[in-house]
Amino acid sequence: MTQLQTPKASRNQDTGRLSFMVSSMGTASHTSTRGSAVNTSALLSLSSATPGTFTSVPTPSFTSTHVRHSTRKSTGESTDKISGKSRTPARRAVAPLAATAAALLLCGPLAAAPAHAADQPGGSTDAVKPPAHMSTVGGKRLGRPDTQVDPKPGAPALPKGLSGKSWLVADAESGDVLASHNAHWQLPPASTLKMLFADTLLPKMPKTKTHKVQLSDLEGMGEGSSLVGVKENYTYSVHDLWLGVFLRSGNDAVHVLSAMNGGVPATVREMQAHAKHLNARDTHVVTPDGYDEKGQVSSAYDLTLFARSGLQKADFREYCSTATAQFPGVFQKDKKGKKTRSSFGIQNTNRLLTGLGVEPYKGIAGVKNGNTTNAGATFTGVAQRGNRVLLVTVMNPQEKQPNEVYRETAKLFDWGFKASGSVNPVGTLVRPGAAGANHSSAGGEDGHKHAQASVSTDNGSSGGMWTAMGITGGSLALLGAVAFGVHRRWPLPELVRRRSRD
Repeated sequence: MTQLQTPKASRNQDTGRLSFMVSSMGTASHTSTRGSAVNTSALLSLSSATPGTFTSVPTPSFTSTHVRHSTRKSTGESTDKISGKSRTPARRAVAPLAATAAALLLCGPLAAAPAHAADQPGGSTDAVKPPAHMSTVGGKRLGRPDTQVDPKPGAPALPKGLSGKSWLVADAESGDVLASHNAHWQLPPASTLKMLFADTLLPKMPKTKTHKVQLSDLEGMGEGSSLVGVKENYTYSVHDLWLGVFLRSGNDAVHVLSAMNGGVPATVREMQAHAKHLNARDTHVVTPDGYDEKGQVSSAYDLTLFARSGLQKADFREYCSTATAQFPGVFQKDKKGKKTRSSFGIQNTNRLLTGLGVEPYKGIAGVKNGNTTNAGATFTGVAQRGNRVLLVTVMNPQEKQPNEVYRETAKLFDWGFKASGSVNPVGTLVRPGAAGANHSSAGGEDGHKHAQASVSTDNGSSGGMWTAMGITGGSLALLGAVAFGVHRRWPLPELVRRRSRD
């Protein structure tokens, strides 16, 4: 297979300062999402819906020899190892008619979607304690076990009932870590690792590139993998495949994109190298899709770094904020005998975005969820209130209620927006490259400032994207001694482009 040419990594980067997103998930002016169907008014109407389970869609027709067998099945639903079709337990099989109708309205002509290991509640009940000493990347306090927060007088208390093994709340632009809990605990990441996969591969593949899927492209997927419905001998665009990765957490789409990138081993090596460049030192990549494998780990800190880096890319922002879309299906003959290709609806498994089973979160704009037996439920989200943009990561809540990872994420978002300005940072999200690594272990206020200010000296492969936007060489000279105060911020471009219903 001919490997794709790799354009400059900045191909997909924004260079201007744009507004973050429309207010409160409201309707914006007409802006194309290139085939993605996003209906925010329908999303908001689903706040009280009961989660539905869609159990039959077109699935790959590859044989069991192309599935990597494993005893680590996802929880919540059992999955047929070949077809990927779910068998829903009786206690979850019946959904109210109103919820079903609402879901259908949300997705338009929504065909039933496969069960997904990446979106089912439950997970490991292993309660092993975090190490006494962990990585100090981003600050010494982040290397300590348990909860780290430094409130000023009058600051709101952290929410009660947080059961995540690890979590982190950070300002997406400044990089301030407002609070954390076992931030550097190395845990299985599940499909949140797909953020690193996308951040690594998105700049390499033009979205208009097409690929005819071979059986070999689908080899090696783990038993019970979440699938979007890619079929061998059918042609898909890169844009189609990324929608499958982000919306349905499709491991089949991940494996096809990996094949287009030279194969799974090459992709894993590139992901590991990119994680190192981002100074995500807790992460060890074994599979590109996040499927449970021995030694595959990441951390709440690293997952937040992946999200922050990915959100600098226009395509990444588009895909992670898309609620519903149409995915290519099979060829069918119409009444006149003409062959046309059908499509079926797919829906984002991020329930804070879609509002299925939980209240849609005001201001949410992505990023990625996951769930496997070893990882439990994992989630990284980004949201905005006013001028404040926050990133929250939650890993493996020990309270095993449905959608618990989303509920705890929402609580931490609420706290973070209230606490901004009333807590001292306990650490920082370091910048990529050598500059970030040199200051990654600095602690306290001085370490935080140095780690953020160092961006101007980073000469990594991503070039100027890491420099605060809108600051020219001339203005830097005029700013002089106060320049570091501007450089410590990393303005995020527009994250969400939504179309109105009309």
